[in-house]
Amino acid sequence: MSHTELIASLVPSGDILIGGEWRRGRGAPYTSIYPADQSANLEISTANADDARDAVEAADAAWRDANWSGLKPHQRALVLYRIADLIMQRHEALAQLQRRDNGKPIGETRVLVASAANTFRYFAACLETLDEDVTPSRGDYLTMSVHEPIGVVAAITPWNSPIASDAQKLAPALAAGNAVVLKPAEVTPLASLALARICEEAGVPKGVLSVLPGKGSVIGDALVRHPLVRKVSFTGGTTVGRSIARLAAEKLMPVSLELGGKSPTIVFDDADLDHSVNGVLYGIFSSSGEACIAGSRLFVQRSIYDTFMKRLAEGARKLRVGNPESDNTQMGPLISSQHRETVERYVALGLEEGGRLVCGGERPVGDNREQGFFYQPTILEGLTNSARICQEEIFGPVLVAMPFDDEASLIEQANDSVFGLAAGIWTRDYKRAYRTARALDAGTIWINTYKLFSISTPFSGWKESGMGREKGRLGIREYMRQKSLYWGLNDAPLPWAN
Repeated sequence: MSHTELIASLVPSGDILIGGEWRRGRGAPYTSIYPADQSANLEISTANADDARDAVEAADAAWRDANWSGLKPHQRALVLYRIADLIMQRHEALAQLQRRDNGKPIGETRVLVASAANTFRYFAACLETLDEDVTPSRGDYLTMSVHEPIGVVAAITPWNSPIASDAQKLAPALAAGNAVVLKPAEVTPLASLALARICEEAGVPKGVLSVLPGKGSVIGDALVRHPLVRKVSFTGGTTVGRSIARLAAEKLMPVSLELGGKSPTIVFDDADLDHSVNGVLYGIFSSSGEACIAGSRLFVQRSIYDTFMKRLAEGARKLRVGNPESDNTQMGPLISSQHRETVERYVALGLEEGGRLVCGGERPVGDNREQGFFYQPTILEGLTNSARICQEEIFGPVLVAMPFDDEASLIEQANDSVFGLAAGIWTRDYKRAYRTARALDAGTIWINTYKLFSISTPFSGWKESGMGREKGRLGIREYMRQKSLYWGLNDAPLPWAN
C-alpha cells in the first residue's frame, strides 16, 4: 500500500471534526509533510476561532445530553473498550500513519499505538471499578462524596507522540463523562483525526468529541478563553503553559499542565557500565531527543568519568540514524527544518560557552538523508551546569556531560534548574539510590532504567515542569468535580427554629 493509500484509509478527506460534523474548517489549508524526505502527506483544512466556538457550544450541548454523561459507568466503559479494540485492529496502519505524521521510527510508533489502546482499556477498567465514598458520620446524618463530570474539556497535545498523548487525555476525560475538544499540534494532525473516526465508530455520541487542527495561537487561545470550557489539559512548552495558567486563573478554571524538562541522569562509580551506557543513550537519543523527559544533563562520578565517556561516545557513534520506515532505525529526523536549526544554534552556543564536542554536532549525509531533517546524536562536555545549554530545554539529540565528586554537590547541581520533570539514577547501592531519589526535585525518578512508563503510575512535573497529574487509577478524578451529600437521619425537627 502506498503512503497516499494508507493515509486515505484512515483519514479519507481533508475535513476536520467540528461539533460532530466532518467538514472544512474556516482556517487556511495546511499540507502535512513527512519529515524524512519532505514529501506531502495530505492537505487538510484547519480551524479558526469561529470553528472553536462552534465546537465548544456543540460539546456543551452534547455533554448535557444524558446520552453520554448520563450513562452508567460500565456503559461508558464499553465504548472505551471498543476504542481500544479498534485501535489494535488497525495497529500497523496507525503506526505507519504516525511515522508519516512526525517521522518517528516505525518500531517506536508501533509501541505508541499499542500504548494508546492500553490507555483506553486501562481507564475503561478503572471507570468500572471506581468507588464513591460514604464518609464517617459525625452526627445524626449520613454523608457521602460523589464525583461528576466537569463539562467541556479542552485537550491540547504536542507533536512528538500524538496518538499516545491524545489517548492520555481523551481516555480519562471521556471516561469521566465529559465532552472534549482536542487541539492537536499544527504539524501533526493526522493521527488525531484518525483516532476521532475510531471514537465515532466505537460509539462516542455526536458532538462529544471535536478535533481542531490549526494554529495554537488562534485555536488554543479561543478554547482557553471560552466561558463554556471548564478545564484545560495541556502538554507542551513552559512558556505557553504559563500563559494558559494565567488565563485559567481569570476563569478560576482547573488546568493540567505537562511542560518542559531538563532532566538529570546520574551515574555513580559503582553503576553497571553496560546498563548505564545503554540507558543514558536511550534516555537522550531515542525519539531523537524530542521528549520532555529526555535525560539531557549527564552527571558522572569523576572516578569513572573518562572510562564512561569513552564507551558512551562509541555507543552514540554507532546509533543508526536514518529511514523511519526501517525496523533497524534508532533515530529518525527532527520534526522540521526550523526545529533542527534551533538545535544547531544551541550546539553552537554550547561551543561558544566553552564546551567541547565529544561526537555529533552535524547533519548526517548519504542514504538520501539530506532530503529530511536529520541530525546526529551529539554529546558535549567541558561546561558547568550554569551554562545556558544546561539550563534551557533543547528538545533534540543533545547531551551535556559533567563530572561530579560527591553526593552533596551532585544534588545541588541536579536540582539547580527551573524544571523538575524527571531524573535517572544508576547505582548498585540501593540505599544511595533511595537517598538520591528522595533528594531530587522531580516528579518521576528512574533507578537503573530510564524512560519507561506505565499507565497505572501517576505522572507529573514539579516547578516549571507543570502541575496536575496524568495517568494512574485516579487520573479520571482529574476530569471530575467532587460533590458532598448530607442525608438527615434525625427523627425530630432541627431544634434551632423551635
